[in-house]
Amino acid sequence: MTPLLEVKDLKVAYGKIEAVKGISFTVAAGEVVTLIGTNGAGKTTTLRTISGLLKPLSGSITFDGLPLTGTPAHKIVALGLAHSPEGRHIFPRLTIAENLQLGAFLRKDTEGINSDIERSYDLFPILKERSRQAAGTLSGGEQQMLAMGRALMSRPKLLMLDEPSMGLSPIMMQKIMATIAELKSQGTTILLVEQNAQAALSLADHGHVMEIGKIVLSGSGQHLLHDESVRKAYLGED
Repeated sequence: MTPLLEVKDLKVAYGKIEAVKGISFTVAAGEVVTLIGTNGAGKTTTLRTISGLLKPLSGSITFDGLPLTGTPAHKIVALGLAHSPEGRHIFPRLTIAENLQLGAFLRKDTEGINSDIERSYDLFPILKERSRQAAGTLSGGEQQMLAMGRALMSRPKLLMLDEPSMGLSPIMMQKIMATIAELKSQGTTILLVEQNAQAALSLADHGHVMEIGKIVLSGSGQHLLHDESVRKAYLGED
């Protein structure tokens, strides 16, 4: 089966510093694939390059059969690839409802947009309760919910989530991970970057461990979850 996303020998640099050093992986439709690793491993750089925010040095990115290299970021969104970035990047002075509407800025189907806003409210009931509230007044976890809901408003074929649990309380982290599991059960294809390796691997069909710009280990989520080297390095076990 042809993968929905194929990254092949991708290299990305910031000036003379090579942040991603020739990585390759695929994501099939309906899968959850996770990239795990420490800070500076190149995970966020990889997502930013896939979504068109950074230009690669070399290698190829193919999405739904189309090459993405050189495609502007807004056109990549139009192709069906949405990115919920690290740090959320919501619009703090706009309301929750307005933030969600901006996620559908490329769409013209008013009825469908309204339906998808309701879907976001179903996923995250707290957003409906506060729909007219300025997004900047939300807690970190609520802002993460809004960022995910906004990304879903483009009806993506692939949803990329960058560190969705970063800085959240354990209870809020559980809520976010439960939502990702629910999206998976609905058939949403997800590429997940997450420092909480245990939570990510528990959800993932496939995982890749990144270190200093390279993929050093790959396997099913369950295989990596029980791999001794992964448990020692990323799960805090001796």
